[in-house]
Amino acid sequence: MKNVPLINNENSKKLSRVLAQKVKKGFVVEEVNDKLPFVVLSKKPAKINHNLNFWISCATFGLWSIPWMVQYYQSKKEKKIIIAIDEDGMPFEEKCYG
Repeated sequence: MKNVPLINNENSKKLSRVLAQKVKKGFVVEEVNDKLPFVVLSKKPAKINHNLNFWISCATFGLWSIPWMVQYYQSKKEKKIIIAIDEDGMPFEEKCYG
């Protein structure tokens, strides 16, 4: 059985392209592993302007309070993802929970 390297120059370029796209979207690199080519990224929760949402809610007679609460609960969680190279040399993304 031959030892086939997990990462070569072409796979490295694919991983770096996907990584660059995620960094543009606001993710921050937390950990990089070159031996098992993977990268752990995180994204801080977005800040909510509660004053603006309150006034919009008042103007819509409370209807805006539903999307405001959904936005609030979704923004409490920090997003973490892993980007790695699979056996075929293709990059994939997986959400981290916990």
